[in-house]
Amino acid sequence: MQNPQSVPQPPAGLPLWRAAQIQSLEPQLASQQGLDLYGLMCRAGQALFEHLITHWPMANSIWLFCGAGNNGGDGYVLARLLHEAGRQVTVCGLGEPATRLPAYQAWTQWRRQGPVLTLADLPASTPDLVVDALLGIGPSQPLRGAVLDHIAAINRLAGPVLAVDLPSGLHADTGQPLGAVVRATHTLSLVGHKRGLVTGESAEWVGRLTLAPLGLPALTGLAQPDGGLLDYSLLNEYLRRRPRHLHKGDCGRVLLCGGGPGMPGALRLAAEAALRAGAGLVRASSVTANLPLLAAGRPELMLSDVEPPDWRWPTATVFGPGLGQSPWAERRFADWLAAEVPSVVDADGLNWLARAPQRRQNWILTPHPGEAARLLGCTTAEVSKDRFAAVRALQARLGGVVLLKGPGTLVCDGARLWVCQGGNPGMASGGMGDLLAGLIAGLWAQGLSMPLATLLGVCLHGAAGDLAARQGERGMLASDLLPFIRHLVNPQGTDDDNEVHTTPGL
Repeated sequence: MQNPQSVPQPPAGLPLWRAAQIQSLEPQLASQQGLDLYGLMCRAGQALFEHLITHWPMANSIWLFCGAGNNGGDGYVLARLLHEAGRQVTVCGLGEPATRLPAYQAWTQWRRQGPVLTLADLPASTPDLVVDALLGIGPSQPLRGAVLDHIAAINRLAGPVLAVDLPSGLHADTGQPLGAVVRATHTLSLVGHKRGLVTGESAEWVGRLTLAPLGLPALTGLAQPDGGLLDYSLLNEYLRRRPRHLHKGDCGRVLLCGGGPGMPGALRLAAEAALRAGAGLVRASSVTANLPLLAAGRPELMLSDVEPPDWRWPTATVFGPGLGQSPWAERRFADWLAAEVPSVVDADGLNWLARAPQRRQNWILTPHPGEAARLLGCTTAEVSKDRFAAVRALQARLGGVVLLKGPGTLVCDGARLWVCQGGNPGMASGGMGDLLAGLIAGLWAQGLSMPLATLLGVCLHGAAGDLAARQGERGMLASDLLPFIRHLVNPQGTDDDNEVHTTPGL
């Protein structure tokens, strides 16, 4: 085990920003570069042009849907550049920009080269590419009126769609739809990534996400990001090769408690994940009737039906998978709560905690939105409406590290917040959360800090799910991830240089 002072802490990740931060910082950044806002808009149009030419070099007929704000202004600059490059450009406008906006200058420049059509004026042909420059990051209330008609028109068109900054109709801060959203093939995020691009329902609409900083200084020089974006590739460096002298006592002990009557599967999955994460010793505590099923085919897993288990033994615990709501589960909950052991709390452990909430610093809570709602005393819809606010509220109320599951999983330790990328719809099946709980505990037991074990566990879990999904998302099982987990916790492979070679006859 590592000395606490030597335990590595997680990286900050790719900065994520709220819309209000971007809007307030853009003028300062532009000024530092000697630009006015129209000059910055021209840079955005140039970045969009280069992105479009790179990804759709053969696209000739291009339709641009431009709003009356500065997002539309970016679109008008792009339309001018495409026209000058000899492309067939059709522009559909959602009103004339106000004269005080830099978008008005971009609109004026375009009007010297081509018309701005209404929806009714659009030709009956089909374009090679559509550009969505309707709304940008401004809207926060449900959409209504003509903008809904324009979004519907874009979504009816066949072929790829490039969204300017973010798909129109997506809330820039929460990733939730504002009634209707453009379904983009690519999104080119300008200046900095908006946090709503990477969580909530955003994955349904954003498509391939790319950042264009527009040659501006980093936003982090002026303000604190609202979170950091991580994936497995940014964390696998923490999975270093093991020292050659290591033994199982150096790799931590994980105790898992759950598996109530008729529910051995959840505990077995969590235990297997802890083993595959590299924990030295793993013990599952369950009702006696479940022990044969827990042991079947996995002799490395130790078992216990002692009530209560020896809470002094583990380095880290998992409490809750398959626990249930029986009197036996209630006794286990009371024993576990009194022991105050470092724990990953999942499933029914969270549901029991919702009945007796308290704050601790030595636990990692892993709710899905329904469990989060019970812990917060609100509805699941309220949790999903603003996942960032929900995870912060959970951490403030209950302490420790909180992981809010779902697309764009959120992790908050009170001081910092991260969004973890990875995963796919094939992981929407029973047992995936149990696997994640065991994986986090197995990493934590090996000496990683609570936040780092959580983040690495989430990103490993998602990456393993994406590898398993290559054989198809539908019908994927939680246990299908286990071989990939073993592969991913060894990113450097085996240390062939330290192999022992023997000479025959000696």
